[in-house]
Amino acid sequence: MAAEVVSLGCRMNLAEGESLRGLLRDADDLVVVNSCAVTAEAVRQTRQTIRRLRRARPEARLIVTGCAARTERTALAAMAEVDGLVDNTAKLDARAWNVAGLPGPVAPGAYTRAYVVVQNGCDHACTFCVIPQGRGPSRSVPVPEVIDEVTRRVDAGAAEVVLSGVDLTSWGHDLPGAPVLGDLVAAILHHVPTLPRLRLSSVDGVELDPRLIALIGSEPRLMPHLHLSLQHGHDLILKRMKRRHTMAQTRALVADLRRQRPDLALGADLIAGFPTEDDAMHRASLAAIDELGIVHGHVFPYSPRPGTPAARMPQVPLEVIRARAAELRRAVAARREAWLGSLLHQPLSVLAESDGTGHAQNFARVRLAPTVPRGQIVTVIPERIVEGLLA
Repeated sequence: MAAEVVSLGCRMNLAEGESLRGLLRDADDLVVVNSCAVTAEAVRQTRQTIRRLRRARPEARLIVTGCAARTERTALAAMAEVDGLVDNTAKLDARAWNVAGLPGPVAPGAYTRAYVVVQNGCDHACTFCVIPQGRGPSRSVPVPEVIDEVTRRVDAGAAEVVLSGVDLTSWGHDLPGAPVLGDLVAAILHHVPTLPRLRLSSVDGVELDPRLIALIGSEPRLMPHLHLSLQHGHDLILKRMKRRHTMAQTRALVADLRRQRPDLALGADLIAGFPTEDDAMHRASLAAIDELGIVHGHVFPYSPRPGTPAARMPQVPLEVIRARAAELRRAVAARREAWLGSLLHQPLSVLAESDGTGHAQNFARVRLAPTVPRGQIVTVIPERIVEGLLA
């Protein structure tokens, strides 16, 4: 049986998982868990997945890579189900797997949306985060390599490419001349004219460069959808997180972007129950959802990660964390429902996917007729909302 790769966690891991499938395409009876360590729950799911795959594939060789393979190395290596670990920073290096060759060609029509990793690692030190431990320092993929990969994915039929990275907006600082992310986006749009849609994954708003902001405001092939690594709505908590932005800066950025691109849909990461958070600070995060118009929200209950400064701060009780996370999710859901209502009876450009739905340019999910082939971009005028989908 061919290698099985199971990726957990972020879009970076999903994109790297696809590369691993190509790299290990000729490996027999191999199971790879591409793990996540961003929260304690992610580590628990990693261990659960390892046990499940071992039960399903008792004769296979089971290898763990990903962030948890670094941050939880000793504990995972001690699991009876695990045959070995490959360091996260080496997982796309053929030598680490004792196989020859590089990631194989993408099968035509394999993907409607392709995630292309252009940056890895992080040089920052947010007090809650273990990702720098799991992925190492920031590294950028040079422009020619990115263009080659985007071209390869478009030639294979991808109608949309998502640029991904651990700290995407730090792309370029380690390359000759220190280009900025706007330079990379401009180069892709220029050199791959057949790419219909380009999308950005999570970005750090304080690092958005003027050229990228101008492109977001003017380039129709760059999707009007931005996901901010916001984390919280209160400046004191942001300071204790060691984030580099203030809420005033975020408000000004979002206002500027919406002046240039009124149809911009905003997403954000929000952490509930960070150490020292009181009720007033929590209400500031709730207020930010409506104030900024966050319609794609990723809410994470805070969990202490060993070795991080935040783990040594005064902790919020677990039951309070859970209640605040639920309240944030309800607030995002209400804002999203109102936003979806505003899109009714308006034409949307939708990329059809394999499950009878698709995503519009603003990443609203739309139910499509079963006759629409996967990978086709169609114009849809939704008339109602059904179970959180436009239809």
